[in-house]
Amino acid sequence: MIQKYPVGIQDFEKLRSENFLYVDKTEFIYKMADIGGYYFLSRPRRFGKSLFISTLECLFLAKKELFKGLYIEDKWNWEQSNPIIRMSFSNIGHKYLGLKDAIDKRLDEIAEEYNLSLVAPSIDQKFKELIQKLSAKRGKVVVLIDEYDKPIIDYLGENPDKAIENRDIMKVFYSILKDADPHLKLVFITGVSKFSRVSIFSDLNNLDDITIDSRFAGCCGITEEELADNFVEELKTLDKQEIKRWYNGYTWDSSTSVYNPFSLLNFFRKKTFQNYWFETGTPTFLIKLAEKTQLYDFSEVEIGANALAAYDIQKLELIPLMFQTGYLTIKSYSPMSDVYILGYPNNEVKKSYIEVLMAAYSQSDLGYGVVYVDKIRQLLEKGEIERLEGILNTIFKSLPYELWQKENEHFYHAIIHLTFSLLGVYIQSEVQTSDGRMDALIRLKDFVYCIEFKLDESAEKAIQQIKDKGYLVPFSAENKKLVAIGINFSREKKKVEEVKWEVIKA
Repeated sequence: MIQKYPVGIQDFEKLRSENFLYVDKTEFIYKMADIGGYYFLSRPRRFGKSLFISTLECLFLAKKELFKGLYIEDKWNWEQSNPIIRMSFSNIGHKYLGLKDAIDKRLDEIAEEYNLSLVAPSIDQKFKELIQKLSAKRGKVVVLIDEYDKPIIDYLGENPDKAIENRDIMKVFYSILKDADPHLKLVFITGVSKFSRVSIFSDLNNLDDITIDSRFAGCCGITEEELADNFVEELKTLDKQEIKRWYNGYTWDSSTSVYNPFSLLNFFRKKTFQNYWFETGTPTFLIKLAEKTQLYDFSEVEIGANALAAYDIQKLELIPLMFQTGYLTIKSYSPMSDVYILGYPNNEVKKSYIEVLMAAYSQSDLGYGVVYVDKIRQLLEKGEIERLEGILNTIFKSLPYELWQKENEHFYHAIIHLTFSLLGVYIQSEVQTSDGRMDALIRLKDFVYCIEFKLDESAEKAIQQIKDKGYLVPFSAENKKLVAIGINFSREKKKVEEVKWEVIKA
């Protein structure tokens, strides 16, 4: 039987009643719903946050028939239901109504659903009134807030004043929640990012942030175990390792690794390895911020725990934002120093982000870099190293002249790094050894290449560094030709001046 993949479906009732595939997340639901309380969860877009909220809604409305066969079915009191206040800031119309009016309208809509009328003059007091009246009429209230940060993200970069204005409106709106505690069963708030969390929820100091809580690390996304249990037939004919390389790798506790559900379901539907999640929308402010801060190497980024969770609309920090929006993930964590190592989660994100960044750095059309990278791959597969210099200089010749007037060493390193990082998406590529960090290591069927780049020095010096550091020694048993390549770039001539290579004996 062919499975129905719920691509883009965020409604739990629709998904279950129409027999779409559902990866059971109700164990996580049960952990928080049974206890109640106030929770905040940050996850990237398209990771199942809205479906998680929809599942909570159906649970508290006691729609038992939808939970048949799921973990929570025999653990929940289906005789009890709770009134729901559900708001999604992605579809309340804040852009054309204004945030205050959009919130006001949504509160009135919810009140009407429960045959209530609200008279309070401000959105915070109307929110409070709705909670109190629902509680008196139907019992303790469940508040579900989806995409809380959308009114801020929509204006980052282009209109920061509007983002700040919306942040302040939301702070007032949420300020009543703490004192409403006697009337509340559960508050669950999701968003893409955590910036402004302190200021927006400053009055809600009992909010439990479960973003990097190991108990909920697998609540969104698809784990390796869930993949094996739910896609048995698909995995019989498809390359599991390649699927993992492209779509796995996200983790919020440095232990539980999950697949991007949107990309994975699209892949199973189309059977083609390509960019699915990334193409649904990359915030342009992230790329502009990367250019502004001159950051381009995200393979191994160190950041302290406090910095990872610190956000200020008026002083945006690129690395925390890239982590929260899903372009970087946790690779490791040192409890002693409280430092995280971040990196790209998988091939899909790495390839797509590098392509966008290359286009931004070179002021060219998206995808131009892939053409040259593929030519480099073909040359290296054939061992035609003598043609490498020409291809590299073609890349630099295609760049607008004015870029060379304002950029220098940093610009050269950025283009070279991004080119060979993109090459590493298609082939085995490593850049770390016990003796230090090499510029590029490329492993092909018949060759292992180690490449070192120099600026205004010499290709011979680059080759000597490879030999002195023994970069190729660990690969001597692979029965391949080991080749050291030195590349020297001339700052004055603005071109690759010299490419030399040497076969290294094992």
